[in-house]
Amino acid sequence: MDPGYISAVAALAGTVIGGLTSLTAQHTLGRSQRLAAEREARSALFGRFLDEAARLYSDALQNKRDDISELISIYALTNRIRLTSSPQVVEAADTVCRIIIDAYRAPNISMEEMRANWIDRHVDPLRDFSEACRKELLRIF
Repeated sequence: MDPGYISAVAALAGTVIGGLTSLTAQHTLGRSQRLAAEREARSALFGRFLDEAARLYSDALQNKRDDISELISIYALTNRIRLTSSPQVVEAADTVCRIIIDAYRAPNISMEEMRANWIDRHVDPLRDFSEACRKELLRIF
């Protein structure tokens, strides 16, 4: 075989291999960036849900209300979570909403009762949701 052909084929093969390597690296980097953006977006959504749930739960422990307009924001966040999250996270969000509704329907509690719930009985209505979110965010990467 002519040495010129061997050099040409080797150069062509090197170019193809280099191009495929570059394309693969770009694809991997793009995927990594997309996953990071998705993780960040979900993290922000989960954070907004936790902030709103904590605000509503605090209000529910101190006030009895029949007006459901306060709950619209938590339902909207729950359904946004439902669009992108695992069934475990959605179920935990639904449970938080039920806890909040039940708290609005229950008698108001005193600071001493609150202390007994949180410290003595370790009641944290947002804990299961937070843990489900953490597992999901770790699974994304």
